[in-house]
Amino acid sequence: MPLVNFSNLNFEQIKTSIKDYLRANSNFTDYDFEGSNLSTIIDTLAFNTYITSYNANMATNEVFIDGATLRENVVSLARNIGYVPRSRKSSVANISFNVDVSSTTAVSVTLKAGSVLTSRQTGNREGTNFIFSIVDDITVPVDSNGNAYFNNINVYEGTFIEQDFTVDVNYPDQEFVLDNAGIDTSLIAVIVKSTKEDTVQEKYTLFDSLFTVGPTSRVYFVQEKDGERYELLFGDGVLVKN
Repeated sequence: MPLVNFSNLNFEQIKTSIKDYLRANSNFTDYDFEGSNLSTIIDTLAFNTYITSYNANMATNEVFIDGATLRENVVSLARNIGYVPRSRKSSVANISFNVDVSSTTAVSVTLKAGSVLTSRQTGNREGTNFIFSIVDDITVPVDSNGNAYFNNINVYEGTFIEQDFTVDVNYPDQEFVLDNAGIDTSLIAVIVKSTKEDTVQEKYTLFDSLFTVGPTSRVYFVQEKDGERYELLFGDGVLVKN
């Protein structure tokens, strides 16, 4: 009795193939394949075959970048060819304002990194609030009239978040994964200190290539992890500074 070649994912066709397979067996010559009991068993076999075939087909598709449908699989396959998917981008607003500090003796005013303003949407989404932030401190001088002018400042829609990591020298495979999903990777600011109490800071720059860098280059790389989170990657002291 030849084996049946299941070459499709159609439930009814699988069911028909099982019946043809059983009919070819002399032990089932006089069986009523439409009877309730045997029909239930055949339905169960067909359903199990259908589910198994579907899972095998989907699993095979997820191995290839052309057929993958899950984002984490596409990202993993793209990583093999050196491609990092573009992150979300924050909306940008350009603002100008002044601060009157004539009642003080201040010679400069600093706008600290973090939330700067909140805007309210009108129209279909009226009442929705949006937070805008800056990622670096901005310092401007105070003029002779006691005014500090902040002109043409770019503020970015989103919440400013800080995350600290402590390097464990005994764990060379330590991962530095940012907890928040959906961040704008172009706005990441990486500051490295020798110790937590050290006041000397080194700012690292986002890079996407190993060209034009050396063992003292203060650069970092990013790669996407599961759930649209990003991991920070640093050098080993040979290619780039660790």
